[in-house]
Amino acid sequence: MSRFSQQRQTPGARTADYEYELPPELIATHPTAQRMESRLLVYHRATDRVEHRHFYDLPEYLTPDDLLVLNDSKVRPAALATSDGRLEVLLLEETSPQHWVALVKPGARAKPGMRLTFTSRSGDVEKPIEAEVLKTLPGGERVLRFFTALDLDTMGEMPLPPYIRKRRVTLGESEHLPEDFERYQTVYARQLGSVAAPTAGLHFTPELLARFPHTFVTLHVGLGTFRPVKTEYLDDHEMHEETYSIPDGFEAAYEAAGRVIAVGTTSARVLEAAPHLRPYKGRTRIFIHPPYEFKRVDALLTNFHLPHSTLLMLVSALVGRERLLEIYREAVGLKYRFFSYGDAMLIL
Repeated sequence: MSRFSQQRQTPGARTADYEYELPPELIATHPTAQRMESRLLVYHRATDRVEHRHFYDLPEYLTPDDLLVLNDSKVRPAALATSDGRLEVLLLEETSPQHWVALVKPGARAKPGMRLTFTSRSGDVEKPIEAEVLKTLPGGERVLRFFTALDLDTMGEMPLPPYIRKRRVTLGESEHLPEDFERYQTVYARQLGSVAAPTAGLHFTPELLARFPHTFVTLHVGLGTFRPVKTEYLDDHEMHEETYSIPDGFEAAYEAAGRVIAVGTTSARVLEAAPHLRPYKGRTRIFIHPPYEFKRVDALLTNFHLPHSTLLMLVSALVGRERLLEIYREAVGLKYRFFSYGDAMLIL
């Protein structure tokens, strides 16, 4: 065995180490009736103590000196199906007018030169929208050129994660529901550009958020956040770039804060990736996993994440992999609801 291979046999270095058992019925297919009704698991790192509460109990754990940092990115209804139903398309990023990088399923059918037809619906009026597959990128994404400007509100669905859609079908429900347009979006979303919701923020109401000092950053969620790690070793995983920005006034709010509490892994990634906290726009591939030491994040509010996901690995860097998986097993035993529409976890 080479010296390089020996170095790789360290705990936490293998993707397979980020695995846990989850009964399918614990995958949340719908949000709670009210945003604040989600359960809240609270983990105190200093004392290694776990509490089981509800999200509306959050004020008990924050002080006037704490600062919540939230991702105000807004989800695009970027999930499309061709008019013949043969292909599913997820628009990831518009790189120039009417040119989009997209995921296409099944990808083998989407060859360069192929024409795709979609349907735009406005009331009872339907209009065909055509696109051409220009090329295939090294990661398997396609570049599509649309022949007219897109109005995604008339032709797209909210890009729900596949596990929600699959579970809904298993339960005999529709993959997409009208409630998703409201509930798969935070109440403070304002910067359009994500293809997945920053789900830790889904639990907030405007009234609850107004009770705490808070500020915003923007990270447009793309493949870098939601694509699982498929390499055997974490070090071989390549994150896709995602765009982010820091607004004017953020640095002053940060400097005046006591604890800085990242609401969601995307907010945490902005805080840790940014070269400074002055107004800034950039792109990041930051991949946070043990033994990473956080520099700007003191606490984290997050959901429960999929096995083998970069999100689970980020939280492991804050809690410790073995301890986090123990907590997850406890949450499974208590029938917490998992993933995007599921319950929340506060790590102090």
